[in-house]
Amino acid sequence: MIRLIITLLWAALSMIICLPFHFYWKHLAKKDPMKSWVKSRKLVRFFFRGILFLAGVKYEVRGAENLPAEDESVLFVGNHRSYFDIIVLQTLVKGPIGFVAKKEFKHYPLLPLYMEDMGSIFLDRDNIRASLATIADGTDRLEKGLSLGLFPEGTRNHGDELLPFKQGGYRMAEKSGRPIVLMALSNFGKIFEENKFHFLRSRHVIIEFDKPVYPSEMPKEERKEFYNNIPIRIQEILDKNAKDL
Repeated sequence: MIRLIITLLWAALSMIICLPFHFYWKHLAKKDPMKSWVKSRKLVRFFFRGILFLAGVKYEVRGAENLPAEDESVLFVGNHRSYFDIIVLQTLVKGPIGFVAKKEFKHYPLLPLYMEDMGSIFLDRDNIRASLATIADGTDRLEKGLSLGLFPEGTRNHGDELLPFKQGGYRMAEKSGRPIVLMALSNFGKIFEENKFHFLRSRHVIIEFDKPVYPSEMPKEERKEFYNNIPIRIQEILDKNAKDL
């Protein structure tokens, strides 16, 4: 309980302290979005690392050589177990990274402000026209140099089996010519969401990155097969790493 309270206080304090910076980043984004994403990333990563320290998260990175250089953008695609998925990924990626989030996050206090500062976009899964506009926006951001994190299950999954993967977001990599890097996040739900009373627990987690794949360079049938096999490949990595937890 004490760990949870301290971590929540740190998170709340972080959002309050960063509020003046938000208005600066928002103004800067109108002139130079990439510069705004780069600047906001530095401060966000500092506070995120504080959360990981206070929560006692011990993360192991596998396939770090598959992470993009600071001036490269990729579409990260992975399973979704916890809010800590985003926190860990944000601290590992060398360049700025935003996330494809469900529109419901816009109703949270303060949080959506900083999600937007990072370059995140909000998806309305019930509105096809809005979803297509979000995909076009994400494609543009990838082309500008912003990496994006995509969780095709659509929500945090606490079961043993992956939920069905929605493939619409893959088109952002296809249209922008950027690669997809698959990631498998193991044991992340045990940090918070899957614990009784949602207490924070110090956990060893593993995040593994697969080799980059360029959908734009594939023939149509090969690309379709790759998309269909994404959850299969992620599950293979999860199964492989489960023995080390």
